[in-house]
Amino acid sequence: MALNLTDKQAIVSEVSEVASRAISLVAADYRSLTVSKMTDLRAKARSSGIYLRVVRNTLARRAVAGTDFACVQQELVGPLLLAFSMKEPSAAARLLQAFIKENEELKVKFLSLSGKLLAASDIGKVAKLPTKDEAISIMMSVMKAPVTKLVRTINEPHSKMVRTLLAVKCSKEV
Repeated sequence: MALNLTDKQAIVSEVSEVASRAISLVAADYRSLTVSKMTDLRAKARSSGIYLRVVRNTLARRAVAGTDFACVQQELVGPLLLAFSMKEPSAAARLLQAFIKENEELKVKFLSLSGKLLAASDIGKVAKLPTKDEAISIMMSVMKAPVTKLVRTINEPHSKMVRTLLAVKCSKEV
């Protein structure tokens, strides 16, 4: 079905608005995927907060111009599925990597994170990035470690004395 100018402008503005708010982008070649598998992928993306869209490359080039994803303009070749992560940088990579394990027809072409173009082989690295909650948890444990160590160090002489007295008591009872 041919798109008229207003439809094209609407698609470009929608994708451009999403790209301006997105954190990361994963592009994949979706050829050989059945409609049911594509529908399943879209449902999983919707529930994960990932914007998934198949867009003509000429429209996608215009949509990403002026955003952090302008670096991918030259890579937009062939039939591509664009997955924008809106909340977590690794969400789209994690979703597509898990989907590829079940459906090898889907091939990742490239990734973009923080305005940098990454190779398809980096999907594993990006997918392993911690979520926001995990990153906060890691940071809090690092911040808490010196205080915990200080408390243990301060408490250690008393504990050592109690263990020594207990050992002396046990040796005299025998």
